[in-house]
Amino acid sequence: MVDLRQSRFGDLISSNNFLWCTGIEDTFITAPHPKTGRTLDEYELTGHYHRWRDDIDLMAELGVQAARYGIPWHRINPQPGVWEWEWADRPLEHLLSRGIAPIVDLVHYGLPAWIDGAYLNSDYPRFVAEYAHRVAQRFHGRVHAYTPLNEPRITAWYCGRIGWWPPFGRSWRGFVQVMRGVCCGIIETVRALHDVDPQILPVHVDATDLYASRDPSLEAEARHRQEIVFLALDLVSGRIGPAHALYSWLIHQGVHEDELAWFRAHAIPLPFIGLNLYPMFTNKVFTRTLAGRTRLKMEYATGDLVESLGELYWERYRAPLFISETAATGSIRRRHEWMDTSIAGARRLRERGIPLVGYTWWPVFALVTWAYRQGHHPPEYYFKQMGLWDLDQDCRRIRTPLVDAFRAHAATPLPPIAAAAFVA
Repeated sequence: MVDLRQSRFGDLISSNNFLWCTGIEDTFITAPHPKTGRTLDEYELTGHYHRWRDDIDLMAELGVQAARYGIPWHRINPQPGVWEWEWADRPLEHLLSRGIAPIVDLVHYGLPAWIDGAYLNSDYPRFVAEYAHRVAQRFHGRVHAYTPLNEPRITAWYCGRIGWWPPFGRSWRGFVQVMRGVCCGIIETVRALHDVDPQILPVHVDATDLYASRDPSLEAEARHRQEIVFLALDLVSGRIGPAHALYSWLIHQGVHEDELAWFRAHAIPLPFIGLNLYPMFTNKVFTRTLAGRTRLKMEYATGDLVESLGELYWERYRAPLFISETAATGSIRRRHEWMDTSIAGARRLRERGIPLVGYTWWPVFALVTWAYRQGHHPPEYYFKQMGLWDLDQDCRRIRTPLVDAFRAHAATPLPPIAAAAFVA
């Protein structure tokens, strides 16, 4: 098991330090939409493929020690057995030259188009393990942290539940099938990384939702959906047996006990958990309409969101935590308020002895919303200004006062955490 404190990447983090990060939105959906023909490659749509060097220099300007950075598997491995390393070598080498430690996103939703059936392809775990092994070999001794797959639950939702992305499932059974493939791939990825270097740090990143209801008749549904939030982490760490809250539901959705037994037998540790949290998305409340239909609302979060999530994940997993994505949408003022609020929450968690050891403002500049793929407007119509720099219609990076605000936070020490907090 990799101990965060003893890993090479952990040298950046100690009880008296804090990991300040940023990143660039790196969703890659290679399948053309059946009606529009559009794919969704964030690096292409935001101009990062042409501005990568300047964009990394912007990140360096922030004074961050690390960056979550995705490499496009579909470009590196465009056909089976074909490897073209330009889009790993150039940006990762430049990050390292600027003193920024990469946390490499290996998979961020999308896969190479040649993997038929996407996550349901029986060979997917083998394909992703080979990819991870080759990347780790190429950057052996220089890159020490990898995210095997960003947001497995959101991946399963869009690929298996609502049918936006391959393999286009539209049911809870489809969700579970994709989740099973995704989590098997995560386990094989971690094993492949550790075959190259046992001290590589896997950073397990998932979206965090808090489900609630003020209607007693919906409390059971809220509790069920909250358990699904933890499904990926529980699967890969071998926690799902007959006593688990989701065991019977998974069996009902078509998972066999021998498959759950496989996850228990091949469980991997969780040395570092990344929490993706957003004030406009994370709080979800079940209500009923006047007609009696169930409705799910997203309520903008109050200042205690970071503390609530940090406490929840610490109590469940007893692993060091990392805010791996956060930002707010809208005006500069609104984004600035969330930056101050969320960092204050991180400070309070550390004061309580909960090992929250990093903070990532994501993305560093605007992203293109996922609706672009099925829409008809030009990319700039879909820009969501969430970053420290805005994008104009020509994809120029427009500096905002948030740059200096983030730099100031990154230069201010946070309270230390007692070493005992790292011990489960």
